[in-house]
Amino acid sequence: QLQASGGGLVQAGGSLRVSCAASGRTFSSYAMGWFRQAPGKEREFVAAVSWSGRSTYYPDSVKGRFTISRDNAKNTVYLQMNSLRPEDTAVYYCAASPEMRPTEYESEYDYWGQGTLVTVSS
Repeated sequence: QLQASGGGLVQAGGSLRVSCAASGRTFSSYAMGWFRQAPGKEREFVAAVSWSGRSTYYPDSVKGRFTISRDNAKNTVYLQMNSLRPEDTAVYYCAASPEMRPTEYESEYDYWGQGTLVTVSS
């Protein structure tokens, strides 16, 4: 029901936008989040946006470089990634939480996409 896309190979310092399209149901009343998992590491929180799009939340590791946004009319959430670093290399997953407010906790997300690979070369 959540389909992530837009991953690829980019050089360090470059930009990339990944998207997450929902199908089969609407997530307009859900908070949406992005997580990532690098090889050999645990999955970590990247960004979250409230159901309205007015509130966002980021960890320090991406704050100021990544921007999450959503278009409820298109049932799609985006993650704009700028100033990419090799350590941003990971599979990026989108997820939906019924909490409505942005949340960093995986346990609060009920729906997960399949992931899209982002590779940042040095």
